[in-house]
Amino acid sequence: MSTSTATTADALGTPVPVLSFSPLVLPVPGRPVDLRIRVSAPVTGSGLPVLLLSHGHGPSNNLSSLNGYAPLVDFWAAHGFVVIQPTHLTSRTLTHLVADAPGAPFFWRSRAEDMTHILDRLDAVENAVPQLAGRIDHTKVALAGHSLGGFTASLLLGARLTDPETGEQAHLADDRIKAGVLLAAPGRGDVQNGPMAEQWPILRGIDFSTMTTPALVVAGDKDDSRHFTDMGPDWHADPYTLAPGSKTLLTLFDAEHGLGGIAGYDAAETTDENPERVAALARLTAAYLRTELHPGDPAWQTAREALTAGADPVGRVESK
Repeated sequence: MSTSTATTADALGTPVPVLSFSPLVLPVPGRPVDLRIRVSAPVTGSGLPVLLLSHGHGPSNNLSSLNGYAPLVDFWAAHGFVVIQPTHLTSRTLTHLVADAPGAPFFWRSRAEDMTHILDRLDAVENAVPQLAGRIDHTKVALAGHSLGGFTASLLLGARLTDPETGEQAHLADDRIKAGVLLAAPGRGDVQNGPMAEQWPILRGIDFSTMTTPALVVAGDKDDSRHFTDMGPDWHADPYTLAPGSKTLLTLFDAEHGLGGIAGYDAAETTDENPERVAALARLTAAYLRTELHPGDPAWQTAREALTAGADPVGRVESK
């Protein structure tokens, strides 16, 4: 372990074993199938913050569900977060059940509402998971999302959306969420000119000017989403560039859309597999959220200093 890595790890504390409980099933009136979630938490500790994770879309069958993103979830839970992962209606595991359901195929409103439903029933979730009751701090809630999950997270953090079908503006922000992490999230809609833009019209209606909740935006400098826009990798920095308030941008060097492989261990769809990058991203996101949820905690400052202390940094950080 390098000196910089050791310093960051020290700031986050010693990892502990993790308990993972799934599926926890939450019936939701009007939802075509019950909301199934996974809850991962450290086996020790109290006053634990909650971290909701919104999965992306992607070609794999199960990574876009409560079964994905283990490289991040395992680290976050081992370092003190209660990580809650829903299976959104866009998941490939549900395609045969919801293909004709209202809101298909994008389910953009349902994806955001999944997180609201979880927070509304956080007491029930806490009490249903063995060894977790009484250990959650319900005032410390954060949110992370990758790719399409980053789009979902943007809405919950305050971004507005113009519904392409009705022209109405949707406001889905949840003020219980105190901080967010957007991982390779889509950018602005007015530059979308690629072949996928027509297939995903909902992504074109995003407005970041109202996304005021503090957030860490993570973008890979090789994440060139030509299927949506010819703007280049900077498109994924739009939630930082265009949103007001306290925002931080982490640009990962040589990272593509998978950011090194965050969706799953050894996933075939990862085009830029790099376990060291994933480990660094896990440390940096955990440190950022630790400090945002506990002002005065030095974890983020320590992580930023460690990032630039090494001879071969994995990325750079800027803030506004």
